Amino acid sequence: MASAIYNGFKSKLGTIDWSDANVNVRVMLVTNLYTVDIDAHINHSDITNEITGTGYTAGGNLLTSKAIVPDLANDFVKFDADNGLWANSTLTARGAVVYLDTGVSGTSTLIAFVDFVTDKSSSTGDFIVQWHQDGIYRIG
Repeated sequence: MASAIYNGFKSKLGTIDWSDANVNVRVMLVTNLYTVDIDAHINHSDITNEITGTGYTAGGNLLTSKAIVPDLANDFVKFDADNGLWANSTLTARGAVVYLDTGVSGTSTLIAFVDFVTDKSSSTGDFIVQWHQDGIYRIG
């Protein structure tokens, strides 16, 4: 499946203060066995087939420099953050899941799925999820 925004997140979109330092957004990596379901998958606890590997911690990494960036000239707004990075890692992933981390898996809302299309790997090196120039997702 192509990259997508989870439907459970869309209803919460207007209620999140992205500038709040207490709003934690994480990116986790999944294997090629994960099948995204933007309707049924609502929370972190719905995710199966998270990767394991050297340099990777279950639940993924916290995203820094998160921001909502409006592009008024082109009539859209994008959610962006620093790239996901796992330094000095040995791992293989097929996709990334971005989610709001409440500290409780059953209430941590899924935001977006990013499909790598093919497996991506690192071998004792940096594994980087580089976001598109339009951000992690955009609306408009």
